[in-house]
Amino acid sequence: MTKLLGHVALGLTFSSLGLWRLYNHIKLQFLRPNSSKSLPFYPTSKSKYLELFTLILVCSIFITSELFWGFRKQPLNPINNEEILPLNRLRHFEHATISLTFFTYAAFAVILDRIGSAHQYALTLFLEAIALGQYLLLIHFHSADHLGVESQYHFLLQIILLVSVITTLMAIGWSKSFLVSFVRFSSIFFHGVWLIFIGMMLWTPGFIPKGCFLNVEEEHEVVRCHGEETLHRAKSLVNLQFSWFLIGICVFSVSFYLVLGKIYGQDIGEYSTLIMSRKEDDSDDVELQLKKFEVGKHYST
Repeated sequence: MTKLLGHVALGLTFSSLGLWRLYNHIKLQFLRPNSSKSLPFYPTSKSKYLELFTLILVCSIFITSELFWGFRKQPLNPINNEEILPLNRLRHFEHATISLTFFTYAAFAVILDRIGSAHQYALTLFLEAIALGQYLLLIHFHSADHLGVESQYHFLLQIILLVSVITTLMAIGWSKSFLVSFVRFSSIFFHGVWLIFIGMMLWTPGFIPKGCFLNVEEEHEVVRCHGEETLHRAKSLVNLQFSWFLIGICVFSVSFYLVLGKIYGQDIGEYSTLIMSRKEDDSDDVELQLKKFEVGKHYST
C-alpha cells in the first residue's frame, strides 16, 4: 500500500473511531449524568458490534495489503545458501503486525461481550492499551528510514499515541471519569487527523517544504532536504503545524461538547431548573409556616 493511501486510509479509520466514541461518550454523559460511565465500545441501532466489525474488516484489508507488498517486490535474497528478509521489506511486516494487534483486540472484544465475562470492561481496555502500546513501540523502532522531516512527523505522532495509551489504562480504574475518557477519545481522533495530514504533507509534491524533495530510496519515496538549514526550517514548520492542530482539536472537542449539550442536555437543564424552583418554593413554604407558628405562639402567650 502506497504511503499516501496507507496514511490517509488509516487516519480516516482512527479519526472516525475517535469521533464516534467521543460523540457517544458526551451524549451518554448528558442523558445519564449520574450513572454514565465509559464503555468498551459503543453499539449502533443497526448492529451492536458494528464498530468492532468495521475495525476487524479494515485490519484484515491492511494485513492482506501489507503482506502482498512485502512478498511481491522481489524474491528473498539468498546469503550463504539461506534466505533472509531484506530490510526494505521489514516495514510491511511491521505494519501488518500493528494491524494484527488491533484485529486481535477487536475480535476478543466481541468474544468477551458475547460470553458475558465479569471482567469484560477491564480486559477489553487492557487489550486496546496493548494494541496502542505495540503500535507506539513499532513506530518508535520502525525499520523504515524515519529521518529528516518524516521523523519529526512520526515523533509527534508518538506523543499522541502515548496519551492514548495512558488514558486507556487510566480508564480501567476510572471508568466513570468523564475527563479521562474525553481526553482518550479526543486523542484517538487527533491521531487519525494527524495521520491524514502526514500522508498529505509528505507525499504530495505541492505540499513538501521549500528546499526539500521526494527521493526514491530502496523502492520507497523519502523526503530529503538540501542542507541542514533547510531541514531545520522544515522541522520547525512541522512543530508549528502540530501546535496549530493541537489547538484546533481542543477547540473542536470542547465545541463538540457544547453543541451536544444544547441537543441532549436541554431536557436535563429544564429538569434541574424545575427541581431548584420547587426547592425554593418548598423553602418559602417552610419559612411561611415557621412565621405563622411564631405568631400563633406569641398570641397564645
